[in-house]
Amino acid sequence: MIDPPEPVLTGVPGPPEAMTPARLPVPAGPGRLLVLAVVFVCAACGLVYELELVALATYLVGDSVTQASIVLSVMVFAMGVGALLAKRLRCRAAVGFGAVEAGLALVGGSSAMALYACFAWFGQSRSALVSFSLAIGILIGAEVPLLMTLIQRVRRQDAGGAVADLFAADYVGALVGGLAFPFLLLPLFGQLTGALLTGGVNAVAGGVLVLWLFRDDLSARARWTLLAANALVLALLAAGVLLAAPFERAARQAVYGSSARVAVQTGIQEVVMTGGTGGGAGAGRGRKGLGGPLALYLDGRLRVSAETEYRYHEALVHPAMAAGPHRRVLVLGGGDGLAVREILRHRQVRSVTVVELDPGVLRLARRDPGLSRLNHHSLSDPRVRVVTADAFEWLRQQGLRGRGRRQAPFDVIVSDLPDPGIAASTKLYSQEFYGLATRLLAPDGRLVVHAGPPVERARLYWTVESTVRSVGLATVPYRLAGRPASFYGGPDRAASPVASVDAEVPAAAPSAGPDRYWGFVLAARHRPRLGLAPDAPLPAGLTCAELQAGRRGEAHDRLSGLPASTLMHPRYLD
Repeated sequence: MIDPPEPVLTGVPGPPEAMTPARLPVPAGPGRLLVLAVVFVCAACGLVYELELVALATYLVGDSVTQASIVLSVMVFAMGVGALLAKRLRCRAAVGFGAVEAGLALVGGSSAMALYACFAWFGQSRSALVSFSLAIGILIGAEVPLLMTLIQRVRRQDAGGAVADLFAADYVGALVGGLAFPFLLLPLFGQLTGALLTGGVNAVAGGVLVLWLFRDDLSARARWTLLAANALVLALLAAGVLLAAPFERAARQAVYGSSARVAVQTGIQEVVMTGGTGGGAGAGRGRKGLGGPLALYLDGRLRVSAETEYRYHEALVHPAMAAGPHRRVLVLGGGDGLAVREILRHRQVRSVTVVELDPGVLRLARRDPGLSRLNHHSLSDPRVRVVTADAFEWLRQQGLRGRGRRQAPFDVIVSDLPDPGIAASTKLYSQEFYGLATRLLAPDGRLVVHAGPPVERARLYWTVESTVRSVGLATVPYRLAGRPASFYGGPDRAASPVASVDAEVPAAAPSAGPDRYWGFVLAARHRPRLGLAPDAPLPAGLTCAELQAGRRGEAHDRLSGLPASTLMHPRYLD
């Protein structure tokens, strides 16, 4: 006798709780909407954690391309691991989701503070970055399987429809989180407080879903445990918000020393200034006034040291000014006003146009007593016109203007921009950028470029020179000794931590080594002459002999055959 076949079960049976309809305090329709709303909030918080890790890693370590790749790849891998681990929690999906959200709120909310602490007190943050990316990714990956189980227990529906609803809420939440981070959280609260507040929202959303909507799924012990865990997480995050300001001051002091007196987040970058409050025109150059020598840091990188900046700016400006007419001058970058100070020493100058991206730097250059004294109030000179704009976009807009509205050509263009080794700066050292600049150059005009360290990173320096030549200009590379050891513009600042300039320790002022040089490229349509004008004011720290020695040194060390860097193929990060 043949037994009748067993009835075919549609679908794969899941854990007992996953098969049982949940007892909810509201009808199934509103309950399902609440689950989707929590999916929306959790997705927004998850993307904020992701963007915050990328942004903070870029600031602390540098090289945004590498840091974004590390964070995203580790997170995506970890999300897969989390999804697999969540299979073990489906039998108690409500408890599991509550625990996951409490952990994610604490780890994600405190990640920015922990990363900054590792950087400030231990000098590196890359291992912490990978650890937090892994932990946050695992917790985010565990969310979707558990939420899928919960939404099916509210009201059974076909798997395709449930997945579509879940992912729709998830993707819309990610959109909102992605827009909220740069336009709301970062400008209003900053990275530390913004991450802590995001963790608080995450904890509240998870707690409401589990402790209220699915409360009947919880035993008394589980309910009180989750309630205590969420209360503890919220208390820790609230304490973090209250302590964020003093923590940031302590961390900044650990990084920059006790003389840090200005620290502002401009919306473009973090600007920190130390020293420079003593009297005298040099604002600390070679002086031991209150606060020591002025030092200006942009996103943790030393950009100006009053001990040595005059040599850098004299070498950048004076050879270009001496090689021909210089009535009209364009400065790309240089918002600190120090290059403009050197330009205005030449009596023939009639107009100077400064194109600077960050209005916060311009504000400090005009109003800060130390910096304005150091730049001799150059940005307030009536011959100077300041434009707040991206240098690349400004050059392109000038080229798009009609013939009658175009800028008159410039006799000298000074490119005083951040180091080409920084990923965000590569377009400002591209073939397209120099092509746009050349269009604004007078027939006998000169372009001078700060091109990075020529000895320590020779390939980067000679790639800049090759890129300038690729637009049809003849170049004269040269270098000048004196670059501070802490003047580091490479992609990984963890390898060369910021040197503090402490007012209490005179020896902490930046010093130069025998092989530390600033590298420059002077270019024109015809090979320019490198030297100093005999009728110009005598530079304080630069001689013709040094310039010629720098030219000969670069001619001896030339690297030939390097391809030009373009927007589509930047060569500076190779």
